[in-house]
Amino acid sequence: MRKNYKIEVDCANCANKMEEAARKTPGVQEVTVNFMTQKMIVDFEEGKDPKEVMKEVLKNCKKVEDDCEIYF
Repeated sequence: MRKNYKIEVDCANCANKMEEAARKTPGVQEVTVNFMTQKMIVDFEEGKDPKEVMKEVLKNCKKVEDDCEIYF
């Protein structure tokens, strides 16, 4: 399942860090963070609850960029 999320990220380097952190989250199959459009596209593993996975994605992203926001 693929979902798009609006994000707030300050720079392209921060977007790359968020993408790496999100990719390491269990339940995430693939992720792309686009700084220019301020969007995160997430492909979830089969059978995973996107809301629960995104809570963990946000926690992991805040470890690298504490002021980032993901709206889900």
